[in-house]
Amino acid sequence: MALLRGLLTRLAVLAAVLAAVGLLPWLAARDPALTVLRARYPGREATATALASVRADLGLDAGPLAILGGRFGGLARGDLGTSWVSGEPVAASVLPALGTSLTVMAAAFAVVLAIACAATLPALARAAEGRPVRGGGIAVAGLAALPEFLVAALGVAVFAAWLGLLPAYGFTGPEHLVLPALAMGLSGGGVLARLSRDAVGAVAAEDWVRQWRAAGYARARIVRGLVRRALPPLLPQLAIIAVSITGAAVAVETVFAVPGLGRTALAAADAQDLPVLQACLLLLVGLGFTAGLLARLAANRLAGPDGTTAPAAPPATGPRRTALAWIACTAIPLLAAVAYGLARTGDIGTDGRLAAPSAAHWLGTDELGRDVLARLGQGALWTVGAAVAACVLSYGIALALGFAPRLAHPLAEACNSFPVAIAGIIVVVILGRGQTGAVLAVVAVSWPPLAAHAASLTAQARAAGHREARLALGAGPGWMLRRHTLPLVAGPLASHAGLRLPGMALGIASLGFLGLGAGPDSPEWGASLARSLPYLERAPLAALAPAAAMIAMTLAVTAALALPRRQRRG
Repeated sequence: MALLRGLLTRLAVLAAVLAAVGLLPWLAARDPALTVLRARYPGREATATALASVRADLGLDAGPLAILGGRFGGLARGDLGTSWVSGEPVAASVLPALGTSLTVMAAAFAVVLAIACAATLPALARAAEGRPVRGGGIAVAGLAALPEFLVAALGVAVFAAWLGLLPAYGFTGPEHLVLPALAMGLSGGGVLARLSRDAVGAVAAEDWVRQWRAAGYARARIVRGLVRRALPPLLPQLAIIAVSITGAAVAVETVFAVPGLGRTALAAADAQDLPVLQACLLLLVGLGFTAGLLARLAANRLAGPDGTTAPAAPPATGPRRTALAWIACTAIPLLAAVAYGLARTGDIGTDGRLAAPSAAHWLGTDELGRDVLARLGQGALWTVGAAVAACVLSYGIALALGFAPRLAHPLAEACNSFPVAIAGIIVVVILGRGQTGAVLAVVAVSWPPLAAHAASLTAQARAAGHREARLALGAGPGWMLRRHTLPLVAGPLASHAGLRLPGMALGIASLGFLGLGAGPDSPEWGASLARSLPYLERAPLAALAPAAAMIAMTLAVTAALALPRRQRRG
């Protein structure tokens, strides 16, 4: 029953997304006829007659209900429609792009499994022999948190521009598959490696493992038992990783000029070619939803006879001194750069474009002669400030939905499979490019886990024994909400939202990198990285500085999150 409910919820969310795309001509402030006219006939004057001709050709005068009905009817028949820009069948461009994206995604998933297996096999051997299994440490956790667009940019910088080992752009041979697959699979592999080692460590502490070793069972048989017991709780994480790979297709295919679904969707959003955009989103979101359902089926199949799986283990951390060292090496330089940037204006001066580091400009200058270090510090306000706004909005939505658990849980489960890049594309088509749209896109994908947590906290608060006693003494619903339920929910939920702040900052940066967020002249870290990539060979620090800032922020927060757990254990 739960599986059917999840399927129906996902289908409802997918239908809502497709309906929203179909309604974009009425939701967007821009005239789609003008955008399509410019895409079809560059340089042609946008006269009233020309715009009316385009509207008639697109069928915009028929109204939203007629367009939606025709679109859904065509999709039900397997007809993806006709491109508004080229006039060609959508399937002619989208299906080859789907094949390309599936190839890259399969290679990325192979990278994920290879990394996880390389990290887990030694842990299985140690567990079978009765030796302790440790986690991957702060460095692995930080690597797992790095976004795919940042790994892709660093891959272009190191392996293509500097070492010349691999091609940076195109998709004509197997060698063009290496960097995109690594960019899309490296962080997912780090996540799965860390989780799998933790899961093996938790299972190795169970009584049956010691009993099997005492009975003289072969090590291979113990390893098979460990795998079968530890695998079910990992399968839902595989679904999340598959969703992240699907969402990463937009950024990675754009960086490496891979003609896949992500790049096609971004180009269709720019041209407001809604039939192509709708088909791309249908396939991308459908792939993510399908991965989630398959993972749930596999987890149910591998669960024990009582339906239980292995207990979740808290991630292992290193010594407290190690975490403090990581914080000192990452947070202090980043805070110093922010302070330096706020103290300088970074004025434009074309005389010093792409200058090397000097006493006047410690990290050199960018393509417009601005101080790179100053822009880096100023960009922290854009990136982190937008992330704080997204965090506050997500917290408010989650807190409100937490009091309606029957609505919060299924919505959170379905919307959690929605990548931020796809949400950014939809928001940009409606509102246009800008930091406000980036914040809303990050909110759209950030509230689901918070809402699920809020619903669980609300259920616990309502089940507390002293609640019934207070109601019996005459406490009213309003008093119980203000003095009992809300304090028990708001505090823990705020802590959870704070933990997700760095991920939201990276989401803001990823949208800026794709051109879906802050303006092209903004100091925002993602936009700065994208703007500096064409000048990578002449001024590498202009691109590496925002990349290093994002890495430092990720590692600093990861190390900071390890401190409370270590203190409580002490």
